This record gives sequence, structure tokens and C-alpha cells, in this order.
Amino acid sequence: MSAPSIRVALIGYGFAGQTFHAPLISATPGLRLSVVGSRDAGKVQADHAEVAVLTDPFAAATDARADLVVIATPNDSHAPLARAALAAGKHVVVDKPFTLDLAQARELAALAAQHGRLLSVFQNRRWDSDYLGIRQVIDDGLLGEVAHFESHIDRYRPQVRERWREQAGPGSGLWWDLGPHLVDQALHLFGLPERVIASLATQRPGAQVSDWAHAVLEYGARRVVLHGSMLAAGGSPRFLVHGARGSVVKSLADRQEAQLLSGMRPGAPDWGRDEDELILHDGEATRRLPTPAGDQRRYYMAIRDALLGHGENPVTPAQAIAVMAVLEAAVESSVSGRAAVPALSDNERAAFA
Repeated sequence: MSAPSIRVALIGYGFAGQTFHAPLISATPGLRLSVVGSRDAGKVQADHAEVAVLTDPFAAATDARADLVVIATPNDSHAPLARAALAAGKHVVVDKPFTLDLAQARELAALAAQHGRLLSVFQNRRWDSDYLGIRQVIDDGLLGEVAHFESHIDRYRPQVRERWREQAGPGSGLWWDLGPHLVDQALHLFGLPERVIASLATQRPGAQVSDWAHAVLEYGARRVVLHGSMLAAGGSPRFLVHGARGSVVKSLADRQEAQLLSGMRPGAPDWGRDEDELILHDGEATRRLPTPAGDQRRYYMAIRDALLGHGENPVTPAQAIAVMAVLEAAVESSVSGRAAVPALSDNERAAFA
């Protein structure tokens, strides 16, 4: 790996690549965006005049000017591009969802281990202000034993958009778009569930894929509810958690995506700041707690440190495989109408722990 900077190739310069990855990579000391795979060189170089632009994504995945390859392309291309990059000796970050199925996820994990390369999934929402605040309340014991955990990503987008995520095809639909974030946060807090009960639906006129998702993860008596929708004009709390000692509500979502869309650069004054307080109820009184600032740069800082030997992979292949297993269990449950058990081996369960 070259010094002093880790050279990065970003493949894909659509919404995820332009809005999230490129700004976060550029704002992380020790990382240098050197190559972008995109068919629109003008769009890329308007933002990053210094980078090389390659129209062939596989050429970008194997380019000698990169140490780390970040894949932010449509979901059905994640596995083949990651496979090519790993075979070329690159470290790899894949946007969520990791792959289209468990078989692909297991194949990539094995390939990364074979080549001795870092493989990680971009779970940036672990560093959102809303999740950090809820996790802090739980970790501090303010709720006691958690009995009910509810996580919503609800939006009001009644018009179906002309984009691949909303068109029929492998890996499209709301569950594969937002579900990985919801599931990853739940597993990060509570570990692997015993069973999953889920329902997916297509509600908007003209929708080709599911745009409503509801999953319940069972942990003994604890229930973790994960919900996403596109017809929630009035919104809903981002998080609602009940425990033996009290409850907490986080009404509004993290602002980093909105800040990036507005043109704010990561690390600017007020970056990640969240003035929407956590509301804590203990059965007798209500108090408000400050919400910690979010900072999704911390994902790429952790990737940098792991590559330099100063830290651990922030999202390991074992964690990514577990998320895939829960996503698949939810689809199975929705189709069968019965609870499903995440299809993980004993070794995979042990690796996750």
C-alpha cells in the first residue's frame, strides 16, 4: 500500500457514490480518491477534477492506482465487482446490501480470507446521531432490560421514481434498500434473533417492487420491530424503545444525508449536529437528553485504521453475512406467512459473536 495516503477507487457515481462515498472519503485524512468508475466523466470531474475516470467498472476495480476499492453500484453488480477487486489484490468496501444472497456473501468472505484482504460493508448508519443516542440510553441502563424496540425509516414519496431501486430486478425494492440499515443496527445492539416474522407489500400505484416492509425479530420475550414505508406523510418516530425502567423516543432522523444533499461537507461546523432531543419517560416524569452528534466519517476512519494495522474492520464479513441471513429470513417469512430462522451455520453464528 502506498504512503502516505491509501488510494481509493470508487465504482459508481450515482446517488450513493456522489452523495455519501465521495464526500466521506475525501474528508477522511489518510484516504485519497484517485479513480472513479463512471460513464459520466463530466459529472465526476465537476466535483473531483483531479481523479481519473474509467468507464469500465471492472477496469476501475482492478486499476493499479488503487489500494482500496469502494463499490457503490446497483446491487446486482456488487458480487462480480467485489470478486474482481479481491482477485486483483484490492481491499474492498461494498455498499449495502452486501450481495443478492447468502451464497454470494459467503463466497466473497472466503475469497477475502484466501487473498488476505479486508472486506467490509458500508453500514454508515451506525454513526447516525439518532442511533448513537438510542444506543447510549440503552448502554447506560436508563431503560433497564429492553422489552420492545421499534425502528422506523418512513418517508412520503407517493410517486414511483425512475431509478433502478424502484424497478423490478434482483436486489431492488424497499426491503433491500433500507432493510440492511435497520437489520444491522438491530444486530449491533442485540445480536442474532431466534426467529423473524415479516411482511412485505407493494402499495403505491404503479410500483413494481415492494415499498412497505415490516419485520419482527424475536429474542426470547423481547421484540424488535423494523419498519419502512413510502406512504407516511405524517412521519413516525425514528426510534421507540420500552424497557423495565422506562421508555425513550427519538422523533427525528439524523441530518447528515440532508446536510450532504445541501452541499455541506463532512466536518463543517454543525456537521452531524442533532438538536432533536431524546425524550425519556420513567413512568412518573419525563426528561430530555441531548442527542450526540453523528459522524459517518468514522466508518472510513475505521477502515483507514484497519488497513494501517491500528484497528479492526468496523463491519466484518461475519456481520455482513448475518445481516444477509436476516434479510433472507424476512423474505422467506413474507412469502410463507410463517416465522423463519436465519440460515446461519454454527460457525457463522460463532464468528458473528
